Amino acid sequence: MSTTPTPPAPWERIVADVADALIYADREGIIRAWNPAATALFGFEAAEALGQSLDLIIPAHLREAHWRGFDRAIAHGSCGREVRTTRGTHKDGRKLYVDMSFSVVTDGNGQALGSAAMARDATERYLAELARRKAGG
Repeated sequence: MSTTPTPPAPWERIVADVADALIYADREGIIRAWNPAATALFGFEAAEALGQSLDLIIPAHLREAHWRGFDRAIAHGSCGREVRTTRGTHKDGRKLYVDMSFSVVTDGNGQALGSAAMARDATERYLAELARRKAGG
């Protein structure tokens, strides 16, 4: 007797198909979810990113500030919901400007489980704005 495979849950399809990079890290900052858009943005395949520290995509000079903010958000169980333009690092070493939004994922009782981020490449836009400002426009 053959059985029909169970189709993926809708949330699994959302994670896989959403246009923006979706990254989930546990309380220790270890990457536990990494979608195809994250691979397209940062260059690391899921197999390379899963189980690694978020340091994988954070420029070295920004790590201390990142971890202070990450630890504070996890401790409080919340963070701001605004989109921030920040720096990221591509697998090939390129520096990226990335628009990111963050949320703390909780267990429903307020206990932080980790953090989710949605990201998209803002490098071209950011550099164009920077050039325009420098030109006085």
